Amino acid sequence: MKALVLSGGAGTRLRPITHTSAKQLVPVANKAVLFYGLESIAAAGITEVGMIVGDTAAEIEEAVGDGSKFGLKVTYIPQERPLGLAHAVMIARDYLGDDDFVMYLGDNFIVGGITDLVDEFRGNRPDAQILLTRVADPRAFGVAELDPSGQVIGLEEKPEHPKSDLALVGVYLFTPVIHEAVRAIEPSWRGELEITHAIQHLIDKRADVRSTVIKGYWKDTGNVGDMLEVNRTVLESVERRIDGDVDAESETIGRVVVEEGARIVNSRIVGPAVIGSGTVVSDSYVGPFTSVAENCRITDSELEFSIVLRDSSIRGVGRIESSLIGRHVEVTPAPSVPSAHRLVLGDHSKVQINS
Repeated sequence: MKALVLSGGAGTRLRPITHTSAKQLVPVANKAVLFYGLESIAAAGITEVGMIVGDTAAEIEEAVGDGSKFGLKVTYIPQERPLGLAHAVMIARDYLGDDDFVMYLGDNFIVGGITDLVDEFRGNRPDAQILLTRVADPRAFGVAELDPSGQVIGLEEKPEHPKSDLALVGVYLFTPVIHEAVRAIEPSWRGELEITHAIQHLIDKRADVRSTVIKGYWKDTGNVGDMLEVNRTVLESVERRIDGDVDAESETIGRVVVEEGARIVNSRIVGPAVIGSGTVVSDSYVGPFTSVAENCRITDSELEFSIVLRDSSIRGVGRIESSLIGRHVEVTPAPSVPSAHRLVLGDHSKVQINS
């Protein structure tokens, strides 16, 4: 069994971060979202991974390499532009051959991994198996309709009037019959080959399409709010570890990780929180659910429920919360200016000013 990991896409909902960085590499708890998925694939006993890459291919390849650090063998498959999930399956045809495979969206996060799902698929081997979860607003997702027995009877992509609250999670398992289905469908109104349409084709052909409704935690980390929420969830499970230097005037409370090479000076860190290697926190407060990546400087500031990417500095700005701060960012106080009114008034004007 192989894996097909989708790591293309523009990440428009995470701009401006994704103007200069692949969305799959934005870190939660100081580890790229993509890496959690690759670790889940390896834990499920899958070793061969085809990775769909687009405009950010060089960055993805630099981060993942040949996959050996995850116990995987990675083959990169270029996609000229994002033309849909079914298109990704189509261009991976030669790589996948006649093997069963799991398709995993690289910006998705699933607590608990996919081992049980893969084992269930291997044991029963339906033509396709989809993962579902209940969501508050299914209009933003692919949506499944089930009959009273739980059988999948229909799928819709981002419907205006959803027939259920069951959204497709970004993990799919297929036998080779999916290849005929992706060739049989037409592009949607979005100009994309939708995987929901290909699975619907299988349903219409009376193929064995099964579903699993997950009860654990899942997020599509496509926007800042979801990134912060995933960061919070991961940090809740970290174990306290102080490998860096914490001076006598500083205090670390609870599940705090200070990586080797980091320094905490006259500061207070309240967990769960992670401070990356090479980072210096001085005269500051870092509160719960905060990840500060490597080689940052936090000085005379307060930071809580936030993610700070590498090589950034925050100096003398008071309190920051619920924020995602990119790489090589400088946050400083605005220069003070004298209080004054600046006016451009026409003829015969009358102005009243409270000084």
